[in-house]
Amino acid sequence: MYQFTEDCRIGIEQIDEEHRKLFTLINEAAELPTEARTAKTVSQILARLSDYAATHFAHEEAYMSEHEDPELPLQEKEHQAFTDHVQALAAQPLTDENASAILDEILPFLIRWLYHHILSSDMMIGKLKPTDPFAFTAKFHTGIKEIDDEHRRLFDIIRETNALIHNDLLHDKYDEIIHLLSELREYTKIHFADEEAYMKKIGFPQLDEQIRAHAAFVDKLITIDLDTLDEIDDHQQEYLLELIDFLAGWLVNHILKMDTKIGVFEREAH
Repeated sequence: MYQFTEDCRIGIEQIDEEHRKLFTLINEAAELPTEARTAKTVSQILARLSDYAATHFAHEEAYMSEHEDPELPLQEKEHQAFTDHVQALAAQPLTDENASAILDEILPFLIRWLYHHILSSDMMIGKLKPTDPFAFTAKFHTGIKEIDDEHRRLFDIIRETNALIHNDLLHDKYDEIIHLLSELREYTKIHFADEEAYMKKIGFPQLDEQIRAHAAFVDKLITIDLDTLDEIDDHQQEYLLELIDFLAGWLVNHILKMDTKIGVFEREAH
């Protein structure tokens, strides 16, 4: 059973319910007995999943459009990439002999994509930009020094990058910006590894949810192609500002929603 866990709730009722329904449909397909996995049945399952995903994507994009969410173009690209991939998988010739194997191939992709998409992209739908997204204030403290110190460093890197982006008097600043973004990517990986090791050491019960969220965010960072920044030309400033807003927003949301629970768990356990 694939669980629609608390970390997958984004706080928008319709979207959360549709995500939960997608989990239900995937679980129903996964639990289908081998003898029932005929070409006709599997074809119907895939069509139902594809249709519901398309309906959900339309609702999600409409919500983002209505609220002028700046992440809408990115969501549309991710939704289309998902649709294209599922259609390619479903286009494989189906027979009663291979139907079960094809279903077993598609379902892990569906659930893995859904977890990553919710935790890295959907989690940011409708989130208001904080007044000062770069201030590491007391509300972000977990009470665990090594985690708090690493969080502070992540905020510092984002703050330094943002300052460079806004410095119109500095020539040739983009090389330094790329250097800082590369540092942010590498330091984030180090921090997530340290944090996961700490959670494992104390027996933190939501470790799996944290690992999924971390993996989704790292995947997002990896897709940012810093080598093509020069090709953006006149839109460099706009692109970088949107990127920094996203990175800071995700970090704020993740710390407040998930990381602060680590400190609470450790204090209550002792």
